[in-house]
Amino acid sequence: MPANVLGTELMPCSYDPLTGYFRDGCCNTRADDAGTHVVCAKVTREFLAYSTAQGNDLVTPHPEFRFAGLKPGDRWCLCVMRWLEALKAGVAPPVVLESTHRNALDHVSLETLSTHALKAVG
Repeated sequence: MPANVLGTELMPCSYDPLTGYFRDGCCNTRADDAGTHVVCAKVTREFLAYSTAQGNDLVTPHPEFRFAGLKPGDRWCLCVMRWLEALKAGVAPPVVLESTHRNALDHVSLETLSTHALKAVG
């Protein structure tokens, strides 16, 4: 059973939009996931602009891939290295720890992820 960075069961990231390397709503991964799509994040306008500037347009719809395009507030499984690049650039979106795959810890510390965790409402 896949685990998250907290050591508990990996929870879904998003079904709408449908995310994940396997498009199963979770940030699951395997060896052929070259991008390591393991960080569940709530994307922001700043991050989406940054990603587009880096050559990864996540905003423009691509119906041929059943991709409607992301908007601020959507949750999405991001490549861990892209999230780290955004962190260095000061535009890393908040992370959903319960939905971030434990393999993210191969690249970033739990402390760093926790510092940028999505805060619970209320």
